[in-house]
Amino acid sequence: MQAETVKIDGNSSFDFDRVENLLQEFLGKKGMIVPILQKIQEEFGYLPRPALEYTAKMLRIPASKIYGVATFYAQFHLQPRGKNIIRVCRGTACHVRGVSKVAEKAQEILKVGVGETTEDLKFTYEEVACIGACGLAPVMMINDQTFGKLAPDKVKTILEKF
Repeated sequence: MQAETVKIDGNSSFDFDRVENLLQEFLGKKGMIVPILQKIQEEFGYLPRPALEYTAKMLRIPASKIYGVATFYAQFHLQPRGKNIIRVCRGTACHVRGVSKVAEKAQEILKVGVGETTEDLKFTYEEVACIGACGLAPVMMINDQTFGKLAPDKVKTILEKF
């Protein structure tokens, strides 16, 4: 099948050759949707809609099946993600020690809500059930760095390091 180039958002093109090259090792094999989606996300940083639709076409399966798998697993992302992933703990210890005000401050500074990415793709903001550092509550992680005993006035200084 010949790779195509199409317009996305009216101004940028999407090169399907990258997707087609990723798919080559999986064609003709059953049960490969998860590994295929992992490869696509590794290549693009998320799962672009045109890549998913092209994958469905190449595998000769409904796009809804691809989207069903992509939306079922938390590891997959349908929107671009930031270079830095912020995870704010919403566990009991963090809640009791005031993480709500820390979370509000981070969202205010970044101008994003939960699950959103800044326009410059520098940060993605998430809230998680527990980070597992209850003794340091309230806690947030940026990538794999943990910041504990937080207060709202510390958030800006921490974010500026990234």
